[in-house]
Amino acid sequence: MDEQVAEAVRAVPEGFVTTYGSVARQLGLASPRQVGAVLARAAVAMPWHRVVPASGRLVEGLADEQARRLRSEGVDVVGGRVDLRRFRWQ
Repeated sequence: MDEQVAEAVRAVPEGFVTTYGSVARQLGLASPRQVGAVLARAAVAMPWHRVVPASGRLVEGLADEQARRLRSEGVDVVGGRVDLRRFRWQ
């Protein structure tokens, strides 16, 4: 499962985000939390910052770093949130 999540996250292009739920549905996982768990323990480099909750709110505890990375790719972060209507991939 870890490698499938990693592949799905790596497929998100720069300048876009996806949600934990989208990745979970794509892979047939039971819960978006499974995606979060894989990202939390990932030893391989992947663009974890491109995955956000369905609310668009950035990840608590990592929001500053996530916002910095997303902004460097052209994603607007306003009030700690990404506009999914504008930046959601698939």
